[in-house]
Amino acid sequence: MLTELGQRLASGSLSDATLQRATESTPNLAILPWVNVVKIGGQSIMDRGRSAVMPLIDEIVANLPHHKMILGTGAGTRARHVYSLAIDLGMPVGVLTVLGTAVAWQNAQMLQYLLAKHGIAFLEPEGFPSLPHYLMERGAVICQGMPPYKLWEENPEIGRIPPQRTDTGCFLIAEVFGARKMIYAKDEDGLYTADPKKDPAARHIPRISVQELLRQDLNDLVVERAVLELMLTARNISEIQFVNGLKPGQLTAALDGEPVGTIIYNAEIRRGDVV
Repeated sequence: MLTELGQRLASGSLSDATLQRATESTPNLAILPWVNVVKIGGQSIMDRGRSAVMPLIDEIVANLPHHKMILGTGAGTRARHVYSLAIDLGMPVGVLTVLGTAVAWQNAQMLQYLLAKHGIAFLEPEGFPSLPHYLMERGAVICQGMPPYKLWEENPEIGRIPPQRTDTGCFLIAEVFGARKMIYAKDEDGLYTADPKKDPAARHIPRISVQELLRQDLNDLVVERAVLELMLTARNISEIQFVNGLKPGQLTAALDGEPVGTIIYNAEIRRGDVV
């Protein structure tokens, strides 16, 4: 027996704005509310090699008894190289996304091998139904951060670079599963008014709303702009946090709920009833 909403969905147009609003009345199910999604930067962490990666791995392992984690990997410099070649050859955005996904996959594979002795597995999106089992048994699981759009990636408003990359993919995982936290481990202490590597006068921003950040329209951001836009309609993730993965203890502090680095929050999130 269909509910009233079910009957309207079965017989009405899914483009009807009134029907779309009616679907807001149902609760949001947080599937994995105890898991933390941790995005490990490609260029900022993985590309730096042993000196950056191994201390962060040690910190992740130390947190396994206390925090469940989905570890997503960025693509980094190798993706930028392949983007430059593909753009020079006239490849469409969807093809660039396929190529970038391959690099993020390579980083995830390397992370898996480094964590293999702890039983941490790498899962492709097709294996996500097994996430709860791996998380409960081993405390963490690894995925590559690119969203699975590949050839179906939308064209950006400006230029040819895929707009939804590994920052976005990890955010979408956190949002869909109703994660406890979305943490980005990069090579800076969070968000600044400008690139601190290039501008010594850049000021650190410890906390800011996504609405205010979009209004400021900074030229340099610590996260893909697509993530900020997705936050405006998020149902589960009300804030994201950025820590310096090169500084031991910052990831642990963020997992423990401390306001280290930078927190970007949605001042107008529509959470509804979470079950």
